[in-house]
Amino acid sequence: MKEKIVLVDGCRTPFLKSETEFLNTMTYELGQLAIKGLINKTGIDPNLIDSVIMGCVISTLKTSNLAREAALTAGIPYSTPCHTVSQACISANRAIASAIGEISTGQSSIVIAGGADSASETPIGYKKQMRTKLMKGTKIRSTSQMIKYALGFKLKDFLPEVPAIAEYTTNRTMGEDCDIMVARHGISRENQDLFAIRSHDNAEKAWREGHHFNEVVAVQVDPKFNMIQKDNGIRSGSKIEKLAKLRPAFDKKNGTLTAANSSFLTDGSAVCLLMTASKAKELNLTPKAEIVDYCFTGQRLEDELLLGPAFAMNKVLDKTKMNLNDIDVFEIHEAFAGQVLTNIKCLKDEEFCKNRLGKEKAVGNIDLNKVNNWGGSLSIGHPFGATGARLLTTAANRLIQENGKYAMLSACAAGAHGHAMIIKKFEV
Repeated sequence: MKEKIVLVDGCRTPFLKSETEFLNTMTYELGQLAIKGLINKTGIDPNLIDSVIMGCVISTLKTSNLAREAALTAGIPYSTPCHTVSQACISANRAIASAIGEISTGQSSIVIAGGADSASETPIGYKKQMRTKLMKGTKIRSTSQMIKYALGFKLKDFLPEVPAIAEYTTNRTMGEDCDIMVARHGISRENQDLFAIRSHDNAEKAWREGHHFNEVVAVQVDPKFNMIQKDNGIRSGSKIEKLAKLRPAFDKKNGTLTAANSSFLTDGSAVCLLMTASKAKELNLTPKAEIVDYCFTGQRLEDELLLGPAFAMNKVLDKTKMNLNDIDVFEIHEAFAGQVLTNIKCLKDEEFCKNRLGKEKAVGNIDLNKVNNWGGSLSIGHPFGATGARLLTTAANRLIQENGKYAMLSACAAGAHGHAMIIKKFEV
């Protein structure tokens, strides 16, 4: 019999809007804070950790293997191997899948997996021509060469190359693609705004009820060392009339996506502790959930960039021979309100399911009352490399709080990727 792989627990830093309190905190330091929080929360001996795997999207050359720097500074011994993975917004999901693979093949017994990202630490460089000139400077050997080298620069060479969050293949931003998608599938501006309001209200309610306090570690960072305990992007109590007045953020003329119904640039980290059920029993740890199955998918970049959840949910349901009615809790990454609503609509659309999923009928309807009841990326925030670990932790905690049996988490990602995972509340 195949041994169960379980989630013991998860932990995250507060998720903060970029350029706010984490402005001067490096990405690996965010990872360090989350790993320390997880160790303190679970009481696990750092010397027992066999592997640390972290997802990251906005990497820097200084800390290209983010996982190693975060683990070492968090107190994980140098003998523990660490590696970093990247798959856009599902980077932490990929890290968790890699951890499951290591455990299932016997390479590791106990793994910390998750991710971190800081939009505040986005590297800004120069265009290729300027980089080439700068590299030539390393070969200067005389004063005359230095003078000639300095005179070779033009003012335009010093203009920075600002990174754009756009698909390299299509040259469209994710917001532009989502605007096209919601128009094609008939998702109204009002419904997107209502979903965004719901996300923020649910997040604030979950904080009031203490749910997020059980997942978030309070932190202190340079330069003020103020205690940071809560996500700072939540705007509960917004009125639909106020949101309706906002201008479109991407398609300025006909678009329905705005700053209010789109996720914001975020700094933060989230990690999970994974092991076999027998190892957890040996260590007197009580797991929260067991991993049932998961999958990753790829779609057409030209018109299915954000439809990953529909494809992935269908695939993992087929793998497990389950259906949507079996799922008690859904945690779906909210890149945009319209993205979540479109995926839900596609799964109950018979034509889409026949033509694109190869089904004889619609996959089914997802009850919105089961979706993101503690808020989502629209309100909590979305550090690209960390969200997957937050989804897994919250899904497991909601199963316990809501007395459910099965939960599904899912996310879209740049490159037209999708991910879905089914977990089951752990029972002894």
